[in-house]
Amino acid sequence: MIGVAIQYQEQQRIFAIQTGGSSYIFGINEKDRLQHLYWGVPVSIEDCAPLLRAEAHSSFDAEVEGEAEEYSFWGGVSYTEPSLKVRMPDGVRDLSVRYAGHRIFEQDGKETLVITLKDEVYPLEAHLYYQVIPEYDLVERFVKIVNTGESEIVLESTQSAAWTLPYLPDYRLTYVTGKWSGEFQLRNTLLTEGKKVLESRRGFTDSHANPWVAIDDGTATESGGRVWFGALGWSGNWKITAEKTAFNHVKVTGGINDFDSEWVLGGGETFETPVFVGGFSEGGFGEMSRHLHHYQYDYILPSKKTRKVLYNSWEATYFNVNVQDQMALAARAAKLGVELFVVDDGWFGQRTSDRAGLGDWSVNKEKFPQGLGELIDKVQGLGMEFGIWVEPEAVNPDSDLYRQHPDWVYHFPTRKRTELRNQLLLNISKPEVKQYILDFMTDLLRDHPIKFIKWDMNRTVTEPGMKDHPLNRQKEIWIRHVQSLYVIWSELRSRFPQVEFETCAGGGARIDLGIFRYADQAWPSDNTDAFDRLSIQEGFSYTYAPRMMTCWVTESPTGMNKRNVSLKYRFHSAMLGTLGIGSNLNEWSDELIAQSAEYIRQYKQIRHLVQFGSQYRLSALRDKGVTAVQYTDAEGSDNVLFAFLHSQRLGEPLPRLRLQGLQADTLYGIDELPGVWSGRALMNIGIELPLRGDFDSLIYRIREQA
Repeated sequence: MIGVAIQYQEQQRIFAIQTGGSSYIFGINEKDRLQHLYWGVPVSIEDCAPLLRAEAHSSFDAEVEGEAEEYSFWGGVSYTEPSLKVRMPDGVRDLSVRYAGHRIFEQDGKETLVITLKDEVYPLEAHLYYQVIPEYDLVERFVKIVNTGESEIVLESTQSAAWTLPYLPDYRLTYVTGKWSGEFQLRNTLLTEGKKVLESRRGFTDSHANPWVAIDDGTATESGGRVWFGALGWSGNWKITAEKTAFNHVKVTGGINDFDSEWVLGGGETFETPVFVGGFSEGGFGEMSRHLHHYQYDYILPSKKTRKVLYNSWEATYFNVNVQDQMALAARAAKLGVELFVVDDGWFGQRTSDRAGLGDWSVNKEKFPQGLGELIDKVQGLGMEFGIWVEPEAVNPDSDLYRQHPDWVYHFPTRKRTELRNQLLLNISKPEVKQYILDFMTDLLRDHPIKFIKWDMNRTVTEPGMKDHPLNRQKEIWIRHVQSLYVIWSELRSRFPQVEFETCAGGGARIDLGIFRYADQAWPSDNTDAFDRLSIQEGFSYTYAPRMMTCWVTESPTGMNKRNVSLKYRFHSAMLGTLGIGSNLNEWSDELIAQSAEYIRQYKQIRHLVQFGSQYRLSALRDKGVTAVQYTDAEGSDNVLFAFLHSQRLGEPLPRLRLQGLQADTLYGIDELPGVWSGRALMNIGIELPLRGDFDSLIYRIREQA
């Protein structure tokens, strides 16, 4: 029903977005500007009415309420991080924007508020969109900038939203950082006066940071405390700025990175920013994550299908791909119970190493004399589906494509073309390049019964010049690349709805809520060490749902760090998301195949909980070297617990582990243990963990007793 979640009090000119567990309130002040008033546990419009007032301190700190402006326009006496900064046709760079009206309606099944703001002189409008996800206490925000005139207006910074935090005695910022092979590492810091900027300038989402933040007062835990958070859906250069002023105002502004970026908005044109979703949780970081996970399942992901157990050939063969070895691997994979067999890099062109062939997307006849069909028939005959690896955005200089079209790559005419991993990056916004990618992908998917694409991207952007693009619009590169990528993926998904897609970029460098509107799952890191993956997967889970995370079992010791862990530990670690196998099965013994098949059978029994349930990170024993994760169904009647011990010290037994998400008065049995326990006992007294030694692990299935 329209008007339930979104309210407008005309007399006081105040808007309120009400969800089950939060209120988000702002108003129109006497200057016809939008002033943020409140965000937190539910309150009424009347409660917030006294907050809508002017604030000032001195001539040097005029209009202090501007620090809580709902969407900040650069101009006048505004000095905080701007949400919108433009350059008018006559060179004026100042915005003077006023409220001009609003609408409340339903769009895409969501209650939607659109507020129109207009410049007092120039033909520029900003339409602020608020779409409510009431069941998860979330609000999606984005902006449409409209040029209603005839002359071009340059957009110098176009942010998706500015989120104003309430007063807190301290502001603790939680985020993730990382690098190749060490993505999604959790960090936190107290905000002091000034700005903390998280960003990417590399052309994709980036593994060094991820477009998500959370803020609390420093006391929130996994299971309790108030947390404000947001996640941006953009797969290119992005920026999130957490700014604290001298007046203890804290605002988080996020959107497309304005570094080296401009967009020329022609007469009659509209520019739409990516979605920045924000939320409030009174149940700590755990509830925050669960709300984000189920929001992704219900509103973001393109498919609700169960993710398959896959095998990928990369670590078995690297570039030495041929039909005989792949068929042998497929036969071994089928014995394991694998459902999807994926051929990785090396199947096309003159691709015998990473130095040549990228861009020449024809099947290598020496490796596959009968084409891919021979292998696909074998895979399907073994009861598995077939998938394949591609990297369409890049090209090797040693390739037929590059020799024919050297100007298809990003470059500056007077500068050397930097090679990273022996490759350059294609300008996919050029119509002919975009069509080339669509054509070869269409041929590949039309001519073969392929059900899965691993789309890789192993190169950052350098020398960001676009040949044949107007000189005054060269800084559009960062936006146009992402827009073109989305168009390509959208078109391919429309043409081939049966095909599932995985996003991969040098590990986890393209993971965000933008790409997940097209991708079914993601590769979070090239680091497959089972212990290292626990921290990578934990950081991933703060924002992104377990079903979207591909986790492989590979050899031990790994090439990454030479750590040796058991097969059980490796499988348990990889079961925390979508399970995959990446080892050289041709070197596995029959005994190892049989043991692994049993783990895969066990995963299939509990994957509905991992991939569709609610996740609880049980952090109480973290200081004892224990990582524990619980997944539960909607009723709390069926659960699975994973627990990992790093190392036992001084012969000390582990304290009991308390579970979450159960029904207090219900009786539960643990498949692996004799006895019956009440939910109250399991959540307050806990269970013993018989973990010993180094790198030990266990799985407990915990179910309601009839």
